[in-house]
Amino acid sequence: MERLDVVEVMLTAEAYNENPELDEDDLPPRFRKAAWNGERKIERPLTVTEDFVEEVHGEEGAWEAIEELPFTDRDTLDGTLRFTVTDLARDWYRDQADADRVSLNPALAYEFGDDFDVSYDEVVAENRPKEADAEWVHSLVEEILGEGEDAEEMLELVEIYAPAEIEQGLDDIVLTDEQEKEVEKVMKAIEHRDYLREVGLSEIGKLLFVGPPGTGKTSTAKALSGRLELPFIEVKLSMITSQYLGETAKNVDKVFELAKMLSPCILFIDEFDSIAKTRDSDEHAALKRTVNTLLKSIDDISLVRDSVLLIGATNHPKMLDYAAWRRFDEIVEFPAPDEEMRAQILRIITHDVEIEDFDADELASETEGLTGSDLRLVLREAVLDALTNDRTKLTHDDLVRAVENFEKRKNLKELDMMEESSPINGGGHDHDHSAGTHQH
Repeated sequence: MERLDVVEVMLTAEAYNENPELDEDDLPPRFRKAAWNGERKIERPLTVTEDFVEEVHGEEGAWEAIEELPFTDRDTLDGTLRFTVTDLARDWYRDQADADRVSLNPALAYEFGDDFDVSYDEVVAENRPKEADAEWVHSLVEEILGEGEDAEEMLELVEIYAPAEIEQGLDDIVLTDEQEKEVEKVMKAIEHRDYLREVGLSEIGKLLFVGPPGTGKTSTAKALSGRLELPFIEVKLSMITSQYLGETAKNVDKVFELAKMLSPCILFIDEFDSIAKTRDSDEHAALKRTVNTLLKSIDDISLVRDSVLLIGATNHPKMLDYAAWRRFDEIVEFPAPDEEMRAQILRIITHDVEIEDFDADELASETEGLTGSDLRLVLREAVLDALTNDRTKLTHDDLVRAVENFEKRKNLKELDMMEESSPINGGGHDHDHSAGTHQH
């Protein structure tokens, strides 16, 4: 571990302890992660130990890195690190650090910004807010839901992600011009919620993503969460309308209540066509009540009023009736990617893979009908095949073979599904609707 990294942690803690106007948002995310006390607070005074520094940086050897510095000391009992002469430590840091380092840490920008011509306000604006941290989001969820069977049942209905847990960004997704415009509009609406409230436009921020499986509906919604630094609540509507989950109407209310308490956030409702299946069914009156509760809840939630962006997604838009369609103010289509988009997707997903003679345009011309999700599966197949031959360097031909194998399996799967749904085999039409709904 670098001695400058250790001294930075110690100086950050000192700045936080001595300046009550600083709060958790003035600490870098990895510092906060090490310092959270389980109640979304970082207490003062914050004590810096060897273990703490090593958790911040993910390396061992904190004391060994600084033990020869003339202004540092360690408590041998609990591993606490401290400065013996703070002014010496600060002068040493001024000599060793640079503007790039200071600009990554608001607390240090507050203390040393003038020395390095770094704006504290700009550094704070660039620092990820505490509400985006996994520790913050999940502890807040625990506080909201409490413990017991009700909490467990609720967590069966939803997946909750903190923005920090979203790995794929918008830059990793190939969007159409229309999709990019809708994303831009949403970002502007969130930024100007107060203005929209003033002019009485509350029915904004309910989007329906429509398209085949694997075209990026879920990925785009999650990436939007990461870009906007908003918690992401994912609901599988088929779970809510399942007859096995007890008081489903009550659970619907809880989902929307949770979203409002976690706001600002994104509420993503997948498999929205499950509504149509339930509304057409004569079997379960309780489930029909659940759907009516869901539609009313959608009416009652607002981006402008509640700071909840609602995104629905469906693979089967023809199954939705007018009552479902009219709940959304924007419909965003996710078509299967054309050749140019496939080439872009291939360039993105192969960015970190060494491939000899790779030609994205040529491969894209051979993959008509494949989605982004399909192309990722093709790459996985090619990589695994190469590894079985003790190779980590691929060739273009590896990918061509992987495409051929993928299409063979896809054709066999579709043939098998057709046979299962045939009246001769006693199958029903529901197989068509469930196939691939979890591929995004």
